Amino acid sequence: MKIRSIKATPINYRLEAPYVWVFGELDGFSPTIVEVETEDGLVGFGEAPTWAAAAVVNDVLAPRLIGRDAFDIAGAEEVCLPFWTGVQSINDRTRIMGFGAIEVALWDLRGKAWGQPLYQLLGGAVRKDVPFTDYFSLRGDGATVKGEKTPEEVADYCVELHERHGTTFFEGKFSTEDPKVSLRMIELIRKRLGDDVMIRIDSNQAYSLATARRLARPLEDLGVRNWEDPVATIGEMRELRRHCSIPFSTHNIDIASALDMKVPDAFVGNPTAHGGIGRMQRFVGACEHAGIDYWCYSGDTGIGSACYLHLCAVLGWIREPNQSLFRMQPMDIIEEGPFVPRNNVVRVPDGPGLGITLSREKLAACHRDFVENGPCNKYHDPQRPGTYRRLPLN
Repeated sequence: MKIRSIKATPINYRLEAPYVWVFGELDGFSPTIVEVETEDGLVGFGEAPTWAAAAVVNDVLAPRLIGRDAFDIAGAEEVCLPFWTGVQSINDRTRIMGFGAIEVALWDLRGKAWGQPLYQLLGGAVRKDVPFTDYFSLRGDGATVKGEKTPEEVADYCVELHERHGTTFFEGKFSTEDPKVSLRMIELIRKRLGDDVMIRIDSNQAYSLATARRLARPLEDLGVRNWEDPVATIGEMRELRRHCSIPFSTHNIDIASALDMKVPDAFVGNPTAHGGIGRMQRFVGACEHAGIDYWCYSGDTGIGSACYLHLCAVLGWIREPNQSLFRMQPMDIIEEGPFVPRNNVVRVPDGPGLGITLSREKLAACHRDFVENGPCNKYHDPQRPGTYRRLPLN
């Protein structure tokens, strides 16, 4: 089965309301959707978490793969990333993520051709119901949704999630300029929902080591399950460990540094950030050997989300809940989406490959948003209307 064409499309994927963090407000994400079509007419889908991957896929990687065997995934990697060590050493990981999206699409194709769900191709599922957190944050107003602008309103939102959807796993932004505001959010959620709910927090490297030290004791007293990127570097995280017993996690997937410095306790990643399904499997295996946890981050469309649903169904070491912005995403580019946790879990799709159906109409609308408005991965400061800065790529 030969590859006939590869197409990468950048899109905007809007949240129902912009969430607030130390950088300002973020109203959505701008991933790249990759389609790989074979000469037989089958189409596989993948997703890279950055719009910049579209040009790399279309202009650099696709020409190397047209006409090749769609089942030869190892050969595709060798053609696209022949010097993996060198590629990893550069700051821009766009090429890795672009190939990762292609690799996912090739796995999707294999599943469709063989009539098997992806988890079956990867060895079978150890679980079919995959745990996720529900997300909370201070939020601005959206087009149809009134955001939560105070810690009290955030706590009310979490109580509603608990009562309507059975949510007991929560994760939220803890990265306000004044950390007392974020701390108040956690205090109110804990008070309103009790000691049995899981609360994880994400600071996005917002705080200095000195500030993080001051926050450590009250967060410990509130029973925080995990603190993601509390400080700017792994070195500072190692120093913070002397003052804090809360487990740390990071998006910086540098396992060598983690083994050397004994932090973090968990990595938060994405299949395409590793360069595809195969490399993520090997990375999670290394984490299991080292005793380091792993879970997936949020912000993907249903294509990317379906991929890590299948991987989390297969990889028993991914024991902690994955992050989820699902409930804050008002639409999806797949017919089955957006995925929504019920009682903390999402069922892995059972259809062939990723088990999802692309909505051409919604994909076109999201691409049109990107063309007309530029990428979402920018934030604005509400105190300085009209000013924008680009966010770093994942």
